[in-house]
Parts: sequence; C-alpha cells; structure tokens
Amino acid sequence: MERMQENTTVLSAKLSGGPMGLGDPDDQTLRKVEMEVMIPKKMRELAKIEKCSEQVRDFSECCKNTSLLMVIQCRKENTALKDCLLHWYQDEDFKNRCKQEYLEERSEFRRTGVNKNQRNKRL
Repeated sequence: MERMQENTTVLSAKLSGGPMGLGDPDDQTLRKVEMEVMIPKKMRELAKIEKCSEQVRDFSECCKNTSLLMVIQCRKENTALKDCLLHWYQDEDFKNRCKQEYLEERSEFRRTGVNKNQRNKRL
C-alpha cells in the first residue's frame, strides 16, 4: 500500500508557503540576515554603480597604473571612495530605496521561482 508523502517543513508558513513553496510573496517582514547582510550588499552594489562611479573609476585607474605601490600611492582615491560610500550607507532615503527594491525582488522570486540573475540572463 502506497503512502502519500506529506510536505512538512520546520519553516514558518511565511517562509515556506506561497505558490512556489518559497515563501509568501506579499510578506514584507525582514529576517535578521536580510537586514544585516542582503540589504547592505544591495546598498554597496548600487552605491558603487550609481552614486560613486567616478570614485570607483579613479581608484581602479590608480591601482592599474601603480600595481604594487597602490597601497601608498592611491590613498587619496581610496579615501575619496570610502567617504562617498560611507555617505550613501548613512543616507536613510537610499537605505529605504534599497530595502524596497530588495523586497520587490524577493517577492518576484517567491512568486515565480526565478531570481533576478536568471531573469536577466533570459533577456
């Protein structure tokens, strides 16, 4: 006699429910790891691309041109980059924007089972 396998999990319904079993797409709560790791990672990525691109470019150029002496010779560019990034990490509007974008991406993943990187590869 075959037994039907029951889907059980130790995760709460908001983390294991939803259409794909990946969590509730409408859940807006954040776990500790999302607040302390995932959102700061998103902030770093966006700040480097959108807000501090000039400083990133200057620091990269300096490092390419000086090779082994970059620690000493690129201090000015490194300091400018750190100052720019720190400014944006402390900006509450930027932090809220990154949080909202993260929640939208997570919601879409939970709805479809396809993450942002996979979606971008398809395009």
